[in-house]
Amino acid sequence: MPRYTPEQLNKRNASIWTDIQIILAPIQFLLFVAGVTTTALYANGLFVTNFYWVSIAILFKTLFFALLFITGMFFEKEIFDKWVYSKEFVWEDIGSTVASVFHLLYFIMAFLGYSEHVLVWEAFLAYFTYVINALQYLTRIILEKLNERNLRMDGQI
Repeated sequence: MPRYTPEQLNKRNASIWTDIQIILAPIQFLLFVAGVTTTALYANGLFVTNFYWVSIAILFKTLFFALLFITGMFFEKEIFDKWVYSKEFVWEDIGSTVASVFHLLYFIMAFLGYSEHVLVWEAFLAYFTYVINALQYLTRIILEKLNERNLRMDGQI
C-alpha cells in the first residue's frame, strides 16, 4: 500500500526535511540504545547505581523524539500539505503520538512522586512504544522503496 504518488515521491526526494530525518533518526536510535541500556543496568544494579542517569537518558531520548516529530511535521506539510495526521501518514502519526505520550508520562509520574521502581518500568514502556513506532516506520520505508523501484521500472519517475 504505497502512500506516495510519483509527484509526492519527487517532492520527498528533493525535500530538505527528508535529509534531516535521515540524519536525526539514527541519532535517536543511539539515544534509545543508550537509554534502555542505562535503565536496564540500573534496574539490575549493574554499574549504574544512581537513578539520576535513568532520568537523564529518557530526558534526552524524549527531547530527540520531539525534535523528530516536529521536523516530521514540516516534512508532512511540504509533501502532503497537512501538518500532521495526513491520510498518507496517519498510522505513523498515531504511533508517534502514543510513543510521545508514554515518554512524557515518565516525567508526569516523576513529578507526582512515583517510586523509582515504577518509573523504571514506565521508562521501559516508553522505550517499547518507540520500538513499535520505529518498526512501523521501517516497514513503511521498505514498502515505499519497493514502490519507488517499481515506479522507476515502469518509467513513471
